[in-house]
Amino acid sequence: MKPADEVLGAVGFSVMTVRPGDTALAMGLSELPIVATSHLLHAMESATIAALSEHLDNGETTFLLSSSIELLASAQVGDELRANARCIDINGRELTFECDVYEGERHIAQAEIKRATVERVTFLARTAAESLLKN
Repeated sequence: MKPADEVLGAVGFSVMTVRPGDTALAMGLSELPIVATSHLLHAMESATIAALSEHLDNGETTFLLSSSIELLASAQVGDELRANARCIDINGRELTFECDVYEGERHIAQAEIKRATVERVTFLARTAAESLLKN
């Protein structure tokens, strides 16, 4: 990864339009036809990945460590949601992002997302070895 002072403050964005299948009702999570929380988290995660797109070394990637989300409003089918993420802290290989989702001017959700950087091939090899040891 590039030096922390270059990565801190990096921002990323993602956009999604809520479709009928994106609702909590369609996913069997609620009786309400509002966007499912998992889709809001997905939009924010996509924004974190976009924030890092120019800052990772060749062969390096990230994965989700943790997330905490606060829902502030609901979104309906047809709403266009904009997610943004800003890197606010780096501790070794752990990156912390402050994220928000908006529909127009309405603040729909906010979250803190932590991701870890890993070397892709090494991580996949370790995962495969652990899988073999379980069997």
